[in-house]
Amino acid sequence: QVHMAESGGGSVQSGGSLRLSCTTSGYTYRSYCMGWFRQAPGKEREGVASLSSVTTAKYADSVKGRFTISRDNAKNTLYLQMDSLKPEDTAMYYCAAAPLSYVMACALRGDRYLYWGQGTQVTVSS
Repeated sequence: QVHMAESGGGSVQSGGSLRLSCTTSGYTYRSYCMGWFRQAPGKEREGVASLSSVTTAKYADSVKGRFTISRDNAKNTLYLQMDSLKPEDTAMYYCAAAPLSYVMACALRGDRYLYWGQGTQVTVSS
């Protein structure tokens, strides 16, 4: 059974940093596309970043240059380093995974991801 769990959320001031982690188990980690998504109250879910062992990292335009996605295959853990945080980054952040065959080029399409964590809240104050 696939299990994913996020951690590392919290409250920071504008300009601050946070690092989110997503521990995973129950599937072949290396052959999956991994992604971070977020959803703010009253807004649609937004793809933030994605990564796989055969594709380059992808980022939403709103986070390029500020967020970095990475993975530690030995620890089956996905990370999202978030720097220069802005109030508009406030949201619930989710990690997600899907086989590479499900998500063409590891695109930031939430409807193509099969497995999701419970989310971790990030709040950025001005």
